[in-house]
Amino acid sequence: MNVAFILGRLTRDPVIKASQSGMTIARFTLAVNRLNKKGQNQEADFINCVAFGKTAEAIGNYVYKGQRLLVEGRIQTGSYTSKSGEKKYTTEISVNRAEFIEKRSETSTQGNSHAGSHNAPPIGFEQMGTEVKDPQWMEQEEIPF
Repeated sequence: MNVAFILGRLTRDPVIKASQSGMTIARFTLAVNRLNKKGQNQEADFINCVAFGKTAEAIGNYVYKGQRLLVEGRIQTGSYTSKSGEKKYTTEISVNRAEFIEKRSETSTQGNSHAGSHNAPPIGFEQMGTEVKDPQWMEQEEIPF
């Protein structure tokens, strides 16, 4: 089973592009803390991530450098040949879902330049990657607790 959950801070704003078919692609790197071998000092691993579709759109609209993000996905490896002819290997998380961990006001003091994003409502797993055609469905069902 290939499932990965990571929690970290974005090292820079996500890079958003569109594929030839028009699908949105978001690429970003998370700095993920871990203890060193002696278990005393924190170090960081820098994990590359890629998201597609509605998840990528939400990340592009609401996520920015320094913000904490929890992602769930799978580890994906690949390779390519560089312009100099050298074979390069890649490892990244292919993101299925992402969860915003902090309120906008918690990270706004960390030098974020995206003032317009601060007024946007937070989006969690429920809204990412799932299109809800009829929001009235929630009012029609009874909550079992």
